[in-house]
Amino acid sequence: MSRLIDRRRAACAIATLLGLLCPGAFGADRLLAPIAGTDPAPPAPWHIVGLPQQTKPLTRFSVVEIDGRRGVKIEADRSYGNLVHPLTLPDAATLHLSWRWRIEVPLPSSDLREKGGDDTALKVCVFFDEPLDQIPFAERQVLRIARGRTSEPVPAATVCYVWDTALAPGTVLDNAFTRRVRYLVLESGSAKLNQWVAERRDVNADFKRLFGAESPAVPPVIGIAVGADADNTASRSVAYVADVSLER
Repeated sequence: MSRLIDRRRAACAIATLLGLLCPGAFGADRLLAPIAGTDPAPPAPWHIVGLPQQTKPLTRFSVVEIDGRRGVKIEADRSYGNLVHPLTLPDAATLHLSWRWRIEVPLPSSDLREKGGDDTALKVCVFFDEPLDQIPFAERQVLRIARGRTSEPVPAATVCYVWDTALAPGTVLDNAFTRRVRYLVLESGSAKLNQWVAERRDVNADFKRLFGAESPAVPPVIGIAVGADADNTASRSVAYVADVSLER
């Protein structure tokens, strides 16, 4: 019996390193590995991902402690990058995503309504594996091309929660480059700079709000990401995220 348990634990450890869901891997209800451990770099399966064939600098991610809370410092300097935790979750109906975030240096020149201003000092995103036959033809072809240029999974639908510079909380809009990414602004402006702010979201409800017109059912969740980018505005931002948790 003990050998069987050991084999199951070993299989679970391998699955975790590959970014797959292993029941009980992170506790009874937690579906994500902690984003901040004891090392300077975020622990696996969290890993940094850029755009397909990216040549611009990558956003920097490092584990730090600030105000007694251990989290990830996210520094964007004319750069782009996400810290991604892969998943395989076929049923997203009861998922809730929570985290704490904090902005130290915002992006005053960003404007998510335009390509030239499409930068975020801090975002938390959910990746969905939406069926291709539910996606408009032109967007489907672009998605296929993107998938052919990288070994990383490219989600068919992404919901990104944003701490924006000026747009009002509750604002919903498409990414200026692709409608496969859609933003929901949760925080805005400078009133809460340099302080931790807690968030909790109903993944099912938010997908239906942003993508429900093209997908009648919530597709599988294949990843969670945190990130920042300052490449389009040629600027710099500093932010933090901690306590990222996905639970049923």
